[in-house]
Amino acid sequence: MADNKKILIVDDEEDLCEILQFNLESEGYNIEVAYSGEEALKKKLHEFDLILLDVMMGGMSGFKVANIIRKEKKLPVPIIFLTAKGEENDILTGFNVGGDDYISKPFSIKEVIARIKAILKRGAKTSENNKQLVFNNLTADTKRKEITIDGQVIHLTRKEFEILILLMDNMDQYIGRDEILKRIWDDDVIVTERNVDVNIARLRKKIGDYGANIKGKSGYGYCFKNR
Repeated sequence: MADNKKILIVDDEEDLCEILQFNLESEGYNIEVAYSGEEALKKKLHEFDLILLDVMMGGMSGFKVANIIRKEKKLPVPIIFLTAKGEENDILTGFNVGGDDYISKPFSIKEVIARIKAILKRGAKTSENNKQLVFNNLTADTKRKEITIDGQVIHLTRKEFEILILLMDNMDQYIGRDEILKRIWDDDVIVTERNVDVNIARLRKKIGDYGANIKGKSGYGYCFKNR
């Protein structure tokens, strides 16, 4: 069963919400539903283990909701976007605002369940490998899921955090984009190497001067350089 993991479904299609709720509760998940982005933002979002978020809704879009969750509320809760849009630019927008996965409608319930299990499993796997990585005044704490520079917390998305941990844990070793995709996004998520570049660019900007330590080399990928 799902260890009573709590999931929020945000979609203005009531029939779809009902189908998702029924099937996910059958899998053992604790489900709540919001029929708009505005309604979702009124909930205690820190209590949820994952959010299924529709992009095209009346009123506030899913991308806007995700942006608020990440930038204003600063919550790392995994977000899976549900949308009929499937063009690469829309997918990149989803990842840019902190999405963890992207499922295009129409989809099968089995696919949704598989994606949810993969993301929750990945989060559990990370928590089993708790450690602290330190480089000068930059500290990455995998147990607290926290990055600090000079004692100040730096707010990263889940993907940015996992990429930084991967690079710091393999100091001075180049890791190819395909390997980063495999390690961070898993094989079950359809993304491109461009997603790696976008996340690296955002990560560099957020960690300030330490962004210069993340080096990219054509044909080799990225590494965190000691100097």
